[in-house]
Amino acid sequence: MLTELRIADLGVIGDATIEPGPGFTAVTGETGAGKTMIVTGLALLAGAKSDPKLVRTGAARALVEGRWKLPGEVPELDELGAEVEDGEVLLSRQLGANRSRMALGGAQVPLNVGAGLVGEWITIHGQSEQLRLGTAERQLEVLDRYAGSALAAELTDYRSDFSTRRAAMAELAELTTASQARVRELDLLRFGLEEIEKVDPQPGEDVQLAAETLRLQAVDDLRQAAQTALVALTGEEDSYAETADAISLVASARKALAAGVDSDPELLPIADELGGASAALTDVGSALASYLAGLDADPLRLEWITGRRAELAHLTRKYGDTVDAVLGWGAEAAERVLHLDAGEGRIEELRTQVSELDGRLALSAARITGLRQVAADKLAVLVAEELKALAMPKARLAFDLKSVELGPNGADQVTLLFSANPGSTPGPLGKVASGGELSRVRLALEVVLAADTTGETFIFDEVDAGVGGAVALEIGRRLARLANTCQVIVVTHLAQVAVFAERHYVVAKADDGSVTTSGVRLVVGEDRLEVLAQMMGGLDGSDSALAHARELLDSVSA
Repeated sequence: MLTELRIADLGVIGDATIEPGPGFTAVTGETGAGKTMIVTGLALLAGAKSDPKLVRTGAARALVEGRWKLPGEVPELDELGAEVEDGEVLLSRQLGANRSRMALGGAQVPLNVGAGLVGEWITIHGQSEQLRLGTAERQLEVLDRYAGSALAAELTDYRSDFSTRRAAMAELAELTTASQARVRELDLLRFGLEEIEKVDPQPGEDVQLAAETLRLQAVDDLRQAAQTALVALTGEEDSYAETADAISLVASARKALAAGVDSDPELLPIADELGGASAALTDVGSALASYLAGLDADPLRLEWITGRRAELAHLTRKYGDTVDAVLGWGAEAAERVLHLDAGEGRIEELRTQVSELDGRLALSAARITGLRQVAADKLAVLVAEELKALAMPKARLAFDLKSVELGPNGADQVTLLFSANPGSTPGPLGKVASGGELSRVRLALEVVLAADTTGETFIFDEVDAGVGGAVALEIGRRLARLANTCQVIVVTHLAQVAVFAERHYVVAKADDGSVTTSGVRLVVGEDRLEVLAQMMGGLDGSDSALAHARELLDSVSA
């Protein structure tokens, strides 16, 4: 419930505050005073588009604040970091020249978040809503709202299945459209995998064969180099000349030092190092001898390697720069083949799923249509009864349900047919109803729909457009009945409506010669009688006008 609304520098309102009660609150004022700004301010809190032109002339920004008494725990507020005091939360909307801001419980929030919460707490009925009632979409919403929880539950399941079917159809279309491309890609991948499998390359094989090729091609040079080094180390076995080889020279040096160790012990470590060098040279000589023994020319091996490298080169030209890259491509290609192969199976799976969903949706849509038809018949009768009290005794109302292709709301197209007189053929409400008739139909619908609603806030602007006299009294009486279960705030220019209110605010206009501003005041007692008298066209302060106003007030209170 809205407990306080403050507006600053919005339109012609400088600074004004109203505190609506839990029942019926009326807001009145002369034309141009700015009473519609009350509805505009609430609409801004409910997420209406900001307009810099709404900022009062001379002001830098406009501010609208609404304080709500919460119906219970609202977990979203804790998640947003909003402060709640004594079960109430403050929502504010600030409008500047270039931007708009919203804060909830002191925490700045995105506009759609704050508006989403307020949209659950209030319903605004203005001229735009009156026009919207003429649309098929709004008429369907009204009917579904009256149908209640049974239809809501069925629609929830239906929409879940409809959403699943839409996603399945999108995937199926994508897979089917790409079918030829998938086949071409599969052929190319399988051909590549067959080529790689035929050659059967091993990891690093190209590097190993390149090194072996280089060795085989240089075998004579390698043998010469190894032989020369071996002779330098160990000497030639078939030479009888006293050639100096490294091992012999090191051995001689060690022998010479060993002879002097007795005379100077410092030579011992040097002699030991020469012993180590001699052992190392001997090992190197053995390694060279083994290397030479295994260094044989192998033309057949070289020929085979040349052919093998050619096979590998064919793969590396097409699938990667190295054999390892080719093997990586092969692994990815094999995985891609599995995925593409699964496409055909997925297509069949999706077709089966869609077929099953079609059957379920058809049955669910039929149940939805049945629930809507029952609700439509009941709602039309109840609204017609309300219209009788609103001086439209001959009005006829009917919800026409036509079957259409399955959509997110079922398979129904709803049209609200209306006839004000028995001699006229019922036609679409938006086309055949006048502004005043639309206004009364809207009110009759809300009164009926509110029978099972509690705690919600309804804001009405121009609900009394085009009516007066006895009809206005009945409109006020219906609004008062609605206020028994809901909070009702009405902007009106008719005393016959305002007189039913439990709280009555007047938007007063003052002119200082340059800027027109408006303030809002609560009127009670004799002050309210004077306001009602003025609204009824009486002269200010005249006894007859006041008597008429008192008579009206007493008749409503009786």
